[in-house]
Amino acid sequence: MKRVALFPGTFDPFTIGHQSLVTRGLNLVDEVVIAIGVNDKKLTHFSLESRIQAIKCLYQNEPRVSVSTYNSLTVDFASEIGAQFILRGIRTVNDFEYEKSIADVNRILSDIETFILFTLPEHTHISSSIVRELLRYGKDISQFVPKETELY
Repeated sequence: MKRVALFPGTFDPFTIGHQSLVTRGLNLVDEVVIAIGVNDKKLTHFSLESRIQAIKCLYQNEPRVSVSTYNSLTVDFASEIGAQFILRGIRTVNDFEYEKSIADVNRILSDIETFILFTLPEHTHISSSIVRELLRYGKDISQFVPKETELY
């Protein structure tokens, strides 16, 4: 069984762009583990628990998708869970150079290959920071989030 560790990068699990990455990941391998970084210093609108719950709710009928937290190098986490691949999501060409450098380092450290996927064009600008900003001003975000996800 081939497993991939998906590191959403700039995508929050609540966004539709995130779903496209998972779907495309499932086309590459048998199982996708969505890795959510634990960083106590990073302020986010959504709690870690709510993010995990949203992912579980969203993929409750897809046994090939699971979620896990990590607090280490991405390559170390991928090795720990037995992933043969790392999947990174990016939005812009500028992100690509950085991610390519990380992919090269990961390959040297562990022989784990990294796939870098651009989000689909229609989701290019739908990041968690935009969703947070819309929420802050009381705007309707329903068109940007998966329908199955409960935010609150």
